[in-house]
Amino acid sequence: MLTKSSNITRGIVYVFIRYCSNKQRSQHAQDLEKTRNRKKPPGGSRHLNDKSLTYLFNAWDNVQWDEEQEKAAKQKVELNSQITFTEDSLKDLDLNADKHWDTFYDIHQNRFFKDRHWLFTEFPELAPDNTSAPLRVYPSDNESVMTEKPELTNPCLTHMEQDINVKRYIFEIGCGVGNTIFPILQYSRDPNLFIYGCDFSSKAIEIMKENELYDTNRCSVFVLDATKEEWDVPFDKNSLDIIVLIFVLSAIDPTKMKTVITNIYKYLKPSGLVVFRDYGRYDLAQLRFKKGRCISDNFYARGDRTKVYFFTQEEVSHLFKETGFLEEQNLVDRRLQVNRGKMLTMYRVWIQGKYRKPS
Repeated sequence: MLTKSSNITRGIVYVFIRYCSNKQRSQHAQDLEKTRNRKKPPGGSRHLNDKSLTYLFNAWDNVQWDEEQEKAAKQKVELNSQITFTEDSLKDLDLNADKHWDTFYDIHQNRFFKDRHWLFTEFPELAPDNTSAPLRVYPSDNESVMTEKPELTNPCLTHMEQDINVKRYIFEIGCGVGNTIFPILQYSRDPNLFIYGCDFSSKAIEIMKENELYDTNRCSVFVLDATKEEWDVPFDKNSLDIIVLIFVLSAIDPTKMKTVITNIYKYLKPSGLVVFRDYGRYDLAQLRFKKGRCISDNFYARGDRTKVYFFTQEEVSHLFKETGFLEEQNLVDRRLQVNRGKMLTMYRVWIQGKYRKPS
């Protein structure tokens, strides 16, 4: 039974809690304002060595997971993989895959994905004449990291210096509405550079061609189903310097990935390079899936019926090496993204690689 005295006490405690909470919010707002315009340290990476500093920045690089976090992620994936699609639903996903992507781009146009200005920090080979992007630094004591020396990453630059008339060809698979191609054209003024791009979605290609940045003297894009055994493309085999494969292989059925890599190998020049970046196992996007969205192990369908796979380093390495590629880089990029306003932390996991066709 509550008494008048206990009610007064409860009221005092409640007021005190509100006072403390408001004071914490005020202090947090002050901290946000103080750090709002802080820049990354030299070298392009920001490492979280003290967890009490988590909310000082919007993102932290190369964040290592402990065993407990890895175990929790694995359990979450096992839980959301218990219920899979029916056979009829799987048929729809395969037969109407292009329509699902057309619908996606019809809704979002060119507003969904941001231009990838980070490309030149991760892959300076794409615009060797661009010197404004800092070089990413990965921890040397991480056994999962293999990266080549910067001076060895770009043999194409040497060719450009030797003969200014040598043409350089880049081909992006899954170009979407140009979020990779347009930044490359913007940052590289190399007159001998020409970029090809393809996408499964005819709507995406249509939107890209309507963009004022689309310059037919410097680029050409077309519709292509990259999972086909034979490609119908406007260039010859053994003709491309670089093939870009960024967040696209994950949208392909794992049983068809080898076909894609095999064709990539055919069209690259000897010594040509593949730059790869895609979703890694236990990425936030995988952990967010609910039951009933799983197609097969680590392969899901989103609510808009587009598909996504989550890789391990070993899987990526095997895909390229069994086709004959030499591995120059294969690393896990673990990023901690922070919503400082809502005090939320989000762990992203990406696999990044560079694979070269032997000369």
